[in-house]
Amino acid sequence: MSESKFIVRKVAVLGAGVMGAQIAAHLVNAKVPTILFDLPAREGDKNGIVKKAIDGLKKQKPSPLAGKGLEQYIQPANYEEHLHLLKDCDLVIEAIAERIDWKADLYHKVAPHLGERTIFATNTSGLSINTLAEACPEGVRPRFCGVHFFNPPRYMHLVEIIPCASSDAAMLDHLERFLVSTLGKGVIRAKDTPNFVANRIGVFSMLATIANAEKFGIRFDVVDDLTGPRLGRPKSATFRTADVVGLDTFAHVVKTMQDTLPDDPWHGLFKSPEWLQKLIAAGALGAKTKAGIYKKDGKQMFVVDPAKGDYVGAGEKGDDAVKDILKIADPAEKFRKLRESEHPQAQFLWACFRDVFHYIGYHLADIANSARDVDFAIRWGFGWSVGPFETWQAAGWQQVARWVDEDVKAGKALASANLPAWVLEADRVGVHFADGSFDAASGKRVGRSTLDVYARQLAPARVLGEASAPLGETVFENDGVRAFSTGDEVLVVSFKSKAHAIGPDVLDGLNTALDIAEARFKGLVIWQTEEPFSVGADLASMMPAFMMGDWDAIDATVRRFQQTSMRLRYSQVPTVAATQGYAFGGGCEFAMHCDKVVAALESYVGLVEVGVGLLPGGGGCKEFALRAAQEARGDILPALKDYFMAVATAKVATSAVEAQEIGYFRKTDTVVFNAYELLYVAKQQALAMAEAGYRPPLKVKGFPVAGRAGAASIKGQLLNMLEGRFISEYDFTIASLIADVMTGGDVEAGTEVDEQWILDLERKGFMQLLKNGKTQDRIANMLTTGKPLRN
Repeated sequence: MSESKFIVRKVAVLGAGVMGAQIAAHLVNAKVPTILFDLPAREGDKNGIVKKAIDGLKKQKPSPLAGKGLEQYIQPANYEEHLHLLKDCDLVIEAIAERIDWKADLYHKVAPHLGERTIFATNTSGLSINTLAEACPEGVRPRFCGVHFFNPPRYMHLVEIIPCASSDAAMLDHLERFLVSTLGKGVIRAKDTPNFVANRIGVFSMLATIANAEKFGIRFDVVDDLTGPRLGRPKSATFRTADVVGLDTFAHVVKTMQDTLPDDPWHGLFKSPEWLQKLIAAGALGAKTKAGIYKKDGKQMFVVDPAKGDYVGAGEKGDDAVKDILKIADPAEKFRKLRESEHPQAQFLWACFRDVFHYIGYHLADIANSARDVDFAIRWGFGWSVGPFETWQAAGWQQVARWVDEDVKAGKALASANLPAWVLEADRVGVHFADGSFDAASGKRVGRSTLDVYARQLAPARVLGEASAPLGETVFENDGVRAFSTGDEVLVVSFKSKAHAIGPDVLDGLNTALDIAEARFKGLVIWQTEEPFSVGADLASMMPAFMMGDWDAIDATVRRFQQTSMRLRYSQVPTVAATQGYAFGGGCEFAMHCDKVVAALESYVGLVEVGVGLLPGGGGCKEFALRAAQEARGDILPALKDYFMAVATAKVATSAVEAQEIGYFRKTDTVVFNAYELLYVAKQQALAMAEAGYRPPLKVKGFPVAGRAGAASIKGQLLNMLEGRFISEYDFTIASLIADVMTGGDVEAGTEVDEQWILDLERKGFMQLLKNGKTQDRIANMLTTGKPLRN
């Protein structure tokens, strides 16, 4: 008999501060009823503090909540009146301020009220878990551990689990399963060392960047230009990241390192620079106070210049010669050029990399269970596209190790500690291998976690050096798609185009895949190997026909697009779209026509064609007209108006849940929290439909439309928007045409039409707009700048 499964029916979060409230929000996103506790308010409603925090969730951007009204599932509570509610909670997460004495007091207060199987976890960014465990009664200690969510908890993939000496192994497994599958997180297990893995290395990297910027005299805005996307890191780069995190929070993490790591060879670096202390003292804490290292005055952006002790105009960029080095594809060549260049910005960049390599090489044995955990922690917690050990290995382990060693011995590095012997082994080619990643403490390679929940990740996150053969066995491939099978009778199709745009090759490939699936498989899943799902039609591929005025060729492509959507709807096998990231335009239309959508929570969905001066031409207008008719009880117009507004304003859902609310996805579609589980769930859904004796839906014989009268009513609203200058004249033209299409054209209200009728209107409207110079300007602007033009 296997151990009984751990079911999380309810969770309590202790502490309604920024992190506590947002953790509670993400729990209710995942349909986990949550009680949020804080101190009783001194006056008025005793739950006042918590209610204010819950109310605040609705105003935050990006939103911690995935859908409307979810905050009502967070139950407010206070420590004076409601501790008895803890006995019904399967998991209690403590998330109060980072003070050991306050946490210890709270543990004594809540421990007697915990259920006997309740997991008790502390959310801390760096305090000692073993020290905190001592504040728990003995009976609670086996169920106690650290859990470290990253801010903002809905969007950051990383959660660190930190066991203490007394943590029960089965309890840790239960918690990991819940975090991975229910909350959709990437979990690493960290050792109980100050700041754990991600903050220890990520914050060190920021401190090293600050120190090297000072050493080489590089302005902060230039540092951010050089250390953001050019290095495969977030747009917020270094100093903007500190502003976003909060300068007080950043200083607190640095202080933890200063206080708890006296023997670290880099200890001298663990202090907040004077300019940072001054900003904090002045209340300039970053984004939350609207001023920090950066501040905005009107339209002008300013940045702190420590040398001047004041703000200066921001916006300076890195030197072109240095940016050219960063464009070099071969990492070995790139590092050689940076190291050899005499340009201060190049020397600065090499120094930043060198100091991080030095630090992770020196500390791997004592802070992480393997090099893989370090790379995942930094990728998932700090948003780097490639982890630091992967970067080192890709650039040639031996050469980089020698360079770092030379710099250390020459006194150029930030610390004089020698690299450990394992780093300089003559035959070492790296730390990541097909059979596992290096653990410096044991000197062995460690394989991936064998916890059952990871069997659902058919294409898990990989580190460089792990097996990266394409998934499954290729059944068919052309220039647009690869169709493959993993041996379970479902054909999976992935697009090969840039941003998975849909052009002629993708249309041909998808149709061939449907032929093959109908002949030999039980179902078909559209799933991409990485984000996005699809940015929609490949406008660039239409350009040659467009330039030559070959309208018939374009008309044929649009017709083919519509036919492909309809094939997804009426195919002889069940079709499933597995979405994550952007599902725009034609990508959204394909998803709307599949039997089922399995969407990652972070799916951003919309029919956005208006942005390029077009209307949805792949069946989107038709689909909304049909859904409005099916949902209407009598009058079609009310249902249709919401759908019309979504199309006319190019409304984008900012989560899969919101996509269901708007109507791009159906209420019966499935939302998956862990994007790495998408393919598994999508295939299971396809198989379930097949096993239930799948038949394609019967073709709709006729459905009523809103007709001329409906279009007139919508245009009346549009006229008000035009007169109020909310939309341009050309927006009015496009929206009026969309109204004509979605209401069924020049017919009486209630007239019954079939799907092809609206598809034909849609295609004619699309072509009419495409021939208009203003639409052509919008398309050209989007293709050259990537931004919509409002003309």
